Amino acid sequence: MATGLAEILDSFVKSHSDRQLLALPLAILAVSLAILLVSFVSSGSPVKLGMDFQGGTQISLETTDSPAVLEKMYSSYPLTDVRQTGSRVIMQFGIMDDEQQHQLEKDVASHKYSNLQIQQVGPIYGKTLQLQALQALCISFIGMAIVVFLLFRTFIPSFAVILSAFSDIMIAAAFMRVAGIELSLGTLAALLMLIGYSVDSDILLTNRVIKRRGTVEEKVSKAMHTGITMTTTTLAALVSMYVVSTFSYLVIPSFTQITLLSQISIVLIAGLFADMMNTWLLNTGILRWYAMKPEFRGRYNR
Repeated sequence: MATGLAEILDSFVKSHSDRQLLALPLAILAVSLAILLVSFVSSGSPVKLGMDFQGGTQISLETTDSPAVLEKMYSSYPLTDVRQTGSRVIMQFGIMDDEQQHQLEKDVASHKYSNLQIQQVGPIYGKTLQLQALQALCISFIGMAIVVFLLFRTFIPSFAVILSAFSDIMIAAAFMRVAGIELSLGTLAALLMLIGYSVDSDILLTNRVIKRRGTVEEKVSKAMHTGITMTTTTLAALVSMYVVSTFSYLVIPSFTQITLLSQISIVLIAGLFADMMNTWLLNTGILRWYAMKPEFRGRYNR
């Protein structure tokens, strides 16, 4: 599968100009930025914030009542989500004052549900986590950019790697917004991991083109076959993790849906598909244009 995909991409890259290769990834990046901007203007956040970052209460319990019944039963509280995960039901509530919070806990306890779990995050703590999440993303991205510039010490190839990584993050974040996936500590970890995954294939490509011998076309082709194999191997593992964590309860009812792993895997899957496009179209187009400039043609085609 990886070999076949690499051959298709290789043929596509060779048969299109640099400008044509850049068109699709740049258009998708522009659409993703527009989605995030509209979301920020309308809701104050580019992505939907989960309970970890905005505060609230999550109640997990075992019951024979359906989510619809529970939604009606607790409609007097700021109920934001009710979902079934195997034999358990998870209810998520927005921010409440102390009196309403105590009343909710009293109402839930009075029904004597099995395996009852209540988790609460205060709004102040959520705001603090928002700031820390933004700092973590910025520091990780800046650190990556510094390492890339130190590694290649050439502006355009380094800029291409950073642009590709930036596009991966923005496309994954826009996918989260469109798919309704909340930003939680788990999905934040997925976005941070995506920086490493995306830079890996970009550095492979740039290193081959800038530092190896051969024609640019040959070096891109060899890098593509290696990079596609790496990415598809990772994708296969992530798809397996997503299927098991999301749908295993359909086969074995006693299992519960592992929401954290499900969200991490689907965000990484979306990000890695974006990375294949950005690495082998966007980054390749920029590198090929740079290496084929008259002043560099003899240096990178030898």
